[in-house]
Amino acid sequence: MNRLVIPKTYKLYIGGKFPRSESGRVYEIATAKGTFLANVAKASRKDAREAVVAARAAVTGWSGATGYNRGQVLYRIAELLEGRRAQFVDEIRASEGVSVSAAERQVDAAIDVWVWYAGWADKYVQVAGNGNPVSGPFFNVSTPESTGVVAIVAPQESSLLGLASVVAPALVSGNTVVVLASETAPLSAISFSEILATSDVPGGVVNILTGSAAEVAPWLASHADVNAIDLAGAGSLEWVDLQIAAAETLKRVLAPEVGVPAPSLERITFFTETKTVWHPKGII
Repeated sequence: MNRLVIPKTYKLYIGGKFPRSESGRVYEIATAKGTFLANVAKASRKDAREAVVAARAAVTGWSGATGYNRGQVLYRIAELLEGRRAQFVDEIRASEGVSVSAAERQVDAAIDVWVWYAGWADKYVQVAGNGNPVSGPFFNVSTPESTGVVAIVAPQESSLLGLASVVAPALVSGNTVVVLASETAPLSAISFSEILATSDVPGGVVNILTGSAAEVAPWLASHADVNAIDLAGAGSLEWVDLQIAAAETLKRVLAPEVGVPAPSLERITFFTETKTVWHPKGII
């Protein structure tokens, strides 16, 4: 018996839900050979605003969790991604036009990135923090804390690995994220949002938008309730203008990079703020 294949509807991921763009707009994604692959939601300014609202609402709960708990959640993402490895290999092959082995390497590297950052969640404070030497009967301790809501322009190439490489480090310290996925190959990012929805990640901690980075990124850069912005994949945009817009609202800005960022402790600590506490020593 023949049956109709049910095509997947690729939507946004905001606040733990899967809305269509409020504008109703979509754009076509094609294979490397130009064959139609899917219609994908094209996010608008309002969608970006709703994503920031969801991310802000999730900050308190996510940043208030222990580092150990956040690490377990990030590791769970890696577990689920491993279980759906074949699906992501197929989507990357179709949308990026790479070989099976190249797609497999990208998925495996993305899984490893989540495991790597999960391991840092309960350790980075000990490395980035410090007990400071002071003159006097005081303890002086500096410790890093999350900065809040981080907007991200994901790398355009290596869509799944690029997404993991910029989202995971921002989550480690308790930040929440609004990320613009690869514009030309967004399918794996949207499928990845299904992993987030079925994992232990609270709704609103990660919000994934698809569409034109040139259209949406300026709104995120100038949004007063975004605390930092990662321009890793914004090299082809007018990123200096984005830096200027971010500076006007006192955002921390990470400049564009060539290629996919390598895992590093610096990407974790960049999106933290160091808080210092003085406490008197007991005097007998």
